[in-house]
Amino acid sequence: MPGPLHGYRVIDLTSMISGPFATMILADQGADVIKVENPAAGGDYVRQAANRRGGFSATFLNNNRNKRSVALNLKDSRGVDLLLKLSVGADVFIQNFRPGVVERLGIDEDSVRKAAPNLIYVSISGFGHTGPYANKPVYDPLIQAVSGLATVQAGSDDKRPRLVRTILPDKLTAITASQAITAALLARERTGEGQHVRLSMLASVVSFLWGSDMGSQTFMGDELPQQAAASFVDLVYDSADGYLTVAVMSDKEWRGLTEALEKPEWLDDDRFKTPALRDRNINDRITLTQEVLLNRPAAEWLQRLEQAGVPCAPVLTRNEMIQHPQIVANGIVVANEHEQAGTLRQTRNAAEFSNTAAVARFGAPILGGNTREVMSEIGLSTDEIEYLLQEKVLTAGPKI
Repeated sequence: MPGPLHGYRVIDLTSMISGPFATMILADQGADVIKVENPAAGGDYVRQAANRRGGFSATFLNNNRNKRSVALNLKDSRGVDLLLKLSVGADVFIQNFRPGVVERLGIDEDSVRKAAPNLIYVSISGFGHTGPYANKPVYDPLIQAVSGLATVQAGSDDKRPRLVRTILPDKLTAITASQAITAALLARERTGEGQHVRLSMLASVVSFLWGSDMGSQTFMGDELPQQAAASFVDLVYDSADGYLTVAVMSDKEWRGLTEALEKPEWLDDDRFKTPALRDRNINDRITLTQEVLLNRPAAEWLQRLEQAGVPCAPVLTRNEMIQHPQIVANGIVVANEHEQAGTLRQTRNAAEFSNTAAVARFGAPILGGNTREVMSEIGLSTDEIEYLLQEKVLTAGPKI
């Protein structure tokens, strides 16, 4: 059977990561995602990113699978008219322009809803659509800074803030957006009405942090002025020949750790007798654990810890990860073919559906590679399409 979103059409005007990753999730799950790109700018900016093969960047390939590309000049009113016509048969319209841009182009919610009254209109922003930062240009580090994530990563308020070494706000916003879109589609199935879904990178990250990192700010009237220090030692340990991670919470796991490390005296140490005390004295606990783990190879420790029921795992490099038996057994990393970029190593869609599999039907498109076929689908004749191509309203490339 086709994917769970088969039959839904998404008009995707997003670029970079947060929007394209969100719509790729929908595309993997069967939606017909039409990526509308600006030919004058060379399409989505990440098409020009480094690490390339066959004319495609790895970043573009890994965020735009299963989509069709239409290159459309939205500075020409005829291009806007074509976009609105394309929206008539669509279920979702998603954009991540800075506030005010869609109004200037004439593709704001009111304009699009005249063409498609029940459509789900989605706006992704950096800091939100109102407020003093609404119009600021935004990149991932700025969101990490304002959301508090950089301070959380540091361990406490009085330590130098640290950035997470991946663009977490972009990718977390994408996942939040994909879930919100499917929720809005479900609501429309029940009510028959579309709606406007607004989300920002900032709100996505703050919401993400709150469940585990904002206890100090939870009780209104009793806020802590400064976040208490967490451990300043990562739970990554050196062994005699590599790295591993070990995490213990319960008394049973703590007993298992003392057994595996042959340190029964730790059970009588007043610093470690309860979970609360072990948490309070975490730096001492981690330092002692590290001293012992240095004495044997990682593989030996992992075997001993597993036998004692202690949660543990190897710390893998990227190359080691893709070959690890757990990754292989779950089919998380797969090989997909692309006509121009060749064989690609990518991840499958994270969610597995028992009846409606999410699959890679085709690779990321060439800029304008689907312009002719999509314009034909909304009723334009071959002559009309060729005329609009000559007028630079449309741009087309060979279909992949």
